This record gives sequence, C-alpha cells and structure tokens, in this order.
Amino acid sequence: MIEFLKRSEGLWLFSRSPAAILAALVAIVIFLGAGFAPWIALVNPYDLGSFSLFDGLLPPVWQDGANPKFVLGTDDQGRDMVSSILYGARLSLIIGLSAMAIATVLGVGLGLAAGFYGGRLDAIVMRIADIQLALPAILTALLIDGIARGILPSDMQQDLRIVVLTLAIALSLWVNFARTARASTFVQMQKEYVQAAMIMGQRPTRVMFVHILPNILGPLLVIMTVDLASAILLEATLSFLGIGLPADSPSLGTLIRIGMQFMLSGEWWILWIPTLFLVALVVSINILGDFLRDVFNPRLR
Repeated sequence: MIEFLKRSEGLWLFSRSPAAILAALVAIVIFLGAGFAPWIALVNPYDLGSFSLFDGLLPPVWQDGANPKFVLGTDDQGRDMVSSILYGARLSLIIGLSAMAIATVLGVGLGLAAGFYGGRLDAIVMRIADIQLALPAILTALLIDGIARGILPSDMQQDLRIVVLTLAIALSLWVNFARTARASTFVQMQKEYVQAAMIMGQRPTRVMFVHILPNILGPLLVIMTVDLASAILLEATLSFLGIGLPADSPSLGTLIRIGMQFMLSGEWWILWIPTLFLVALVVSINILGDFLRDVFNPRLR
C-alpha cells in the first residue's frame, strides 16, 4: 500500500496531510448523509404529516427536557433538526453542484474559444469577464435573480425557483473558469503537440477538446472545488436574505434564516446547529481545494 501511494504523488501527499484526510472524511459523511437523506432521516420535513407541533422546540439530548428520539432537538414546527439538516444539505448540494457544472461548461467553453481563436472573440469574452469581476458574486446573483423574476410569469416563479437560483449562481461563477481556461490555453498553444495537430489539419474543436482540455484540467479541478463551496455559500446567503428558496424548502440557508428568529429566545440549537453544519461543509471543501492546488502546483507547497 505504501509503495502504491509513493508511485502516486497526490495520494502520497494526501496520506501525509491530516487536514486533507479529516476534510475528506467530513465531506464524504455530509455527501452520503445528504444523498441518503430519504432513507436515514427520522422525518420528511417536506411532509407536514410526518411531524407534530407537540414536539416543537425540544432541546438536544444533552439538555434537560430532551426527547432521545430527537438527537439535536426540534424546531418550532416539531421537525427533527437532524432530518431538516440532511434534507437541507441535500438541496444545497444539488443547487451547488448543478450551478458549478453549468459554470464549468460555460466558462471552460468560452475560455478555450477565447484562448484558441484570440482576436475579437477574446476581447469580447474578457471584457464581459472584467465587468462581472467588478461586481461581487452576490450582487451578480441578485441581479440575475431579479431579472428572471421580472421576466417570468408570476404563476411560474414558484415552480422555477430552484432553476432560477441555480442559473443565477452559475452565471456569477463562470468567470474564474473562463480566465483560467484562456490563460492555460495560451500556454498549451505554444506546445509542439498542439502545433503538430493543427498542421495535420485537425478541426479546431478536436484540438481544443481532445488535445488542450485534458492538459489544463489540473487548475480547473481546483477551481471546481473552490467554486462548489462558493456556490453553496451563495445559495445559503440568498436563502438567508429571503430571495433564494422559500421556508417550505429547507435548504441550509433557509434553516439559518428561520433559526435567526430564535437567537435571543433560548432555543439556540435552531440557529447554531445548521450554521455549524454549513461551516463544516464549506471549510472541508475549501481545505480539499487548497490541497488540490498544492498537488497541481508544487511551487506553492
């Protein structure tokens, strides 16, 4: 096993990094818990018939008056906090992963084209990127969400809430992918294997996606990891502000917004448990992103 790890520098470095191992374990547990939430959660927070108001505001098991059935207590509606967090993480991860996937496809595609063709296309893409970089991602997401609300009919807005939120987050995060893909494409265009492929008359799309893209995946993978954490935080921020998901869709941001109402009333667990869970998720993803950056760029070690 040790010899195998030594042959793979990334795995060897991972085995020697306690922070990366701990972050990976935390991320895996959260992802598995969110993925299997319908099977392991005590109640379904979307189903009003699965919980009772008589169980409302029960504290965690280590406090007096707790019910051992609800390990982390319940909220004011009687929903189990563990179940709400698992379902909330499930929804937050779905939105975050979907937004990151859209941002990756859009940003990498534009970055490859801008770096490969250059000229006017490169200038247009980069000026749009510069304009967007002048605005914080949260403001860009708010702007896109507001425009979508103004365009869509009122009877469709509720049904397309998740779609609109996902697109708003994706369109606020594509710039990093585009700039990195463009810069890396410029470097690869000077390599002999790319010039040989172009001399042989291969189509530009084949050169970009078969020869260049596989060789620039390292930095893109790092950005994907970091932007996943950014997407989750953006969703939580928008939902906390009441612009993202409604209260009947308990994402992590929505749970924190609901918990703010009880911050000074003594029911601290309704706010702090979802908050700490979100912090653990984002920090673990960021630590993994930093580890991948060190693997792909040895000069930063």
